[in-house]
Amino acid sequence: MVATILENLRATAPLVHCLTNTVVPQITANVLLAIGAAPAMIDLPEEAEIFAGIASAVLINVGNGSTEQHRAQRRAAAAASAAGRPWVLDPVAVGALPVRTALARGLLTHSPACIRGNSSEILGLAGASAGGRGVDATDPVEAALDAASSLATEHGTVVAISGEVDLVVSQGRVTRIRGGHALMPLVIGTGCSLGATVAAALGASPDRPHDAVVAAHALFAAAGLVAGRDAKGPASFEVAWRDALYTLTPDEVVRLVEVEDRA
Repeated sequence: MVATILENLRATAPLVHCLTNTVVPQITANVLLAIGAAPAMIDLPEEAEIFAGIASAVLINVGNGSTEQHRAQRRAAAAASAAGRPWVLDPVAVGALPVRTALARGLLTHSPACIRGNSSEILGLAGASAGGRGVDATDPVEAALDAASSLATEHGTVVAISGEVDLVVSQGRVTRIRGGHALMPLVIGTGCSLGATVAAALGASPDRPHDAVVAAHALFAAAGLVAGRDAKGPASFEVAWRDALYTLTPDEVVRLVEVEDRA
């Protein structure tokens, strides 16, 4: 399953429209290029709305955005939903900050194919907590499982929770992905670019949303394991990690990462 999704991603080179926070556009674009996707970064509301119907998939990351970008995100989510394009909601620091929390909850009405965040963000989005410490989670991954299940059922979506063990949750199904490396949280943009990778996998395999989200997480987890073997610190890890995203074959990802599925 993971290998098939990743093979399809490389074969189809999905075009991913990213409306993401101001800290990470270049990082996100480089990651998408490394995994075999094509990035686009269009924030002007009038153009974002048009492009959302053209792209293979859309990422909406609510971290550190402007008022104009928020308008673009609302219009892009509506356009993607109307055009049947899968889109991913990344609720960065939702729960802790009121403007983005209201934005993210409002965007849920446009049926995201996936919601991807850390445990505190997922709890905050569901209204089950006040969120984490900024972008950092203060809750264990498993603590967000019930909230993720509720969001998945209510909105007909896949919910991914990132942490030491990643969880991917949809109606009646939970998958755990074990891999990655302790240096990943010390590199800016790993979580945000994971959201873009999820969008790319969904754009390549929109008919298998749960599997696509799992495959994206497995690729990131495998790249983290490979990069951590020789990295001396966050800087060398970042370079090795991006190279691993580019060089890892789908079969290598499957061998490196433990994926446990439970219906």
